[in-house]
Amino acid sequence: MLERTPFLGTVGVAPGEPGVHSVIPPRRVGGNLDCRDVAPGATLHLPVEVDGALLSIGDPHAAQGDGEVCGTAVEVPARARVRVTVEHDTGLDAPRLLAASRAPTGRGPDAGRHTVTFGIGPDLHVAARDATRRMIEWLGDRGVDSLDAYLLCSVAGHLRIVEVVNEPHWVVGLDLDPAVLA
Repeated sequence: MLERTPFLGTVGVAPGEPGVHSVIPPRRVGGNLDCRDVAPGATLHLPVEVDGALLSIGDPHAAQGDGEVCGTAVEVPARARVRVTVEHDTGLDAPRLLAASRAPTGRGPDAGRHTVTFGIGPDLHVAARDATRRMIEWLGDRGVDSLDAYLLCSVAGHLRIVEVVNEPHWVVGLDLDPAVLA
């Protein structure tokens, strides 16, 4: 079945390095993530490296599978309503997403939502490790011991290639339903 939830392919803020930067390559401050979970109801957290953040959004998709393996998605004109909030001192070093679950589970304020941590870079294995490390840190912030968090990532997490079209800037996500903590 074709996944048809519309989403924004590009959401990012300006990197801290001086110069002109394209929004196309994904990086630690967002960009062309092409993550189909950046959809209605999602909360995307991005690290801010410059005053004013310089938020850029666009590249709406009507449908796309994980990976966007050949650079093709169903891209459409669209309007998006977004709410922007600034959170200080988060320690965030890469995008993190709280997304609506396709199969809602759990109870509490995050019921029916799942967390995705990202690894982005030219080495797919390093990106996978980064996404996993960031999930372990996120779980640690919720009181889960690091070894238990690592095991939880293995038995309940979904490590997936989110985007490969911007080689060599691959995006890997580790997806975890917080209901496993209940």
